[in-house]
Amino acid sequence: MPAESRRVVVVGTGYVGLTTGACLASLGHRVMCADADAAKVAALRRGEVALLEPDLHELVRDGLDGGRLAFTGDTAAAVDDAEVVFLCLPTPMGLGGAADLAAVEAVAGQIRHRLPAGCVVVDKSTVPVGTAERVAALLGRSDVPVLSNPEFLREGSAVHDFLHPDRIVIGGGDPAALDRVAELYRALDAPVLRCAAADAELAKYAANFFLAMKLSFANNLAVLCDAVGADVSEVTAAIGLDPRIGPAFLRPGPGWGGSCLPKDTHALLTACEGAGVDFPLLRATIETNVAHQHHLVDRIAADLDAGGRSLAGARLALLGLTFKAGTSDLRDSPALAVARLLRARGAVLVAADPALSAETTDLSDLLTLVEDPTEAADGADACVVLTEWPEFRALDWERMAGHMRGRTVHDPRGVLDPDRLARAGLALHGLGRPRVLTG
Repeated sequence: MPAESRRVVVVGTGYVGLTTGACLASLGHRVMCADADAAKVAALRRGEVALLEPDLHELVRDGLDGGRLAFTGDTAAAVDDAEVVFLCLPTPMGLGGAADLAAVEAVAGQIRHRLPAGCVVVDKSTVPVGTAERVAALLGRSDVPVLSNPEFLREGSAVHDFLHPDRIVIGGGDPAALDRVAELYRALDAPVLRCAAADAELAKYAANFFLAMKLSFANNLAVLCDAVGADVSEVTAAIGLDPRIGPAFLRPGPGWGGSCLPKDTHALLTACEGAGVDFPLLRATIETNVAHQHHLVDRIAADLDAGGRSLAGARLALLGLTFKAGTSDLRDSPALAVARLLRARGAVLVAADPALSAETTDLSDLLTLVEDPTEAADGADACVVLTEWPEFRALDWERMAGHMRGRTVHDPRGVLDPDRLARAGLALHGLGRPRVLTG
C-alpha cells in the first residue's frame, strides 16, 4: 500500500487508460475509470477485458474484487471528488499529420465545472508541445493545475512496463502538483524526472522518433547486407554491444507500425514544420519505412518471376497480421501495409494469425482469414511471415510444405529455423541473411 491512497480518475480505457487504472489500483489507490463506450464499461464491470495484454485481465479482476477499481460511463460525475485526473484519450493522426486533440478537448469541456479545487489534471496521452497549456486554458480553472506525464508502454508488455518503468517523467510548473503525481508512483523503483510540461511532451515524441529511426536503420542495413553478402544478425549483434548504441530495436522486419510510431512521427514532423524547423532525419525515417515495404514486395515478386510465376494471380500464404506478436492490434500494422501492396499488384492472399479470427476481424476486402496456417498454405505459391509469433517457428513445416505449391518461404522477421525448413524441402529467404535453399 502507498503511504497515502489517492482518489484517482482515469478517463479513457484503451491500452494506456486501462493499464494505468489497473496498475494504480494494484498500488493501492482508489481508481475510477471513465469511458463513453457504455458496452465497454459494462464488460469491464464484469471483469471482461477485450485487450490481449499479459496480466491486465488479472489486475482488473483483482482491482474489482478488492474494491479499489471501478468503471463508469459518466465522466463528468466521476471527477467530482477526484484528487488526480488522468486523461488517457486517443490522439490519432489528423489532417496533414498533426495529432487530433478533439477527444482531449471534448473531455476538458465536460469536466471543467465538476473538478474540485486543487485537483490535478494530467495529460497521459501522447500530445504535442503546448497541450498542457491548451487544456489549462480550456478548463479555465486557476485552482486546477495541469501536468504532462507521458506513458512509455509497449503493447504486449504494458503492465510490466508500468510497474517496472525505466523512468517517470512529470512536467508542469506547479511543484506541489508535481509532488502529488510523483507520490502516486512512490512504490515503483524508478527515477522521477520533474521538468516543464513542454519538456515532458516533447520527450515522448522524441523517444518514439528515435525508436522508429533505429528500426528504419536496421531495415536499411538488412537490405545492404543482402546486397553485399553479410548477415544482419551478426552485424547488429556486433554494434549492439556498444553501450552508445545498444541492441534494442535493431531487429529488421517488414517495417515499423502500431498505434504509436506512425502517428507520432508524423505529428512531430508536422510540429517541426509549424515551428519552421527542418528535420531531414525525421522525414527520412518515415520515407525509409515506406520504401522498405515496397522493397519487400519487389523481392517477393522477383522470386516468383525467377520461378516462372507472376505476382499477379499468385496465391500467397501470409503468417501474421498484427503489428507485433503478443497483441491483437492491427492499427498501422506493417503486415497489413505489405499485404495491401501485394494485393494492389494482383496477389491472392490467405492469412492466419493466432490472435485473429474471421468472426471478429473483417478483412474480407483484402484477404481471406483462416484459423489454421496449413489452410493458408494450401496451394500457396509462396509463404510470407509478417508477424514474429513464436507459434510459426513451432509449425510442422513438413506438413506446411505438403500443402504448398511453391517451395519458397519469405521470413523478413527472422523467426524461422533455416535448417528445419531446408529439411522440409523449402527455400528460406530471410532479410539481410544468407538464403537457405533446399538440399
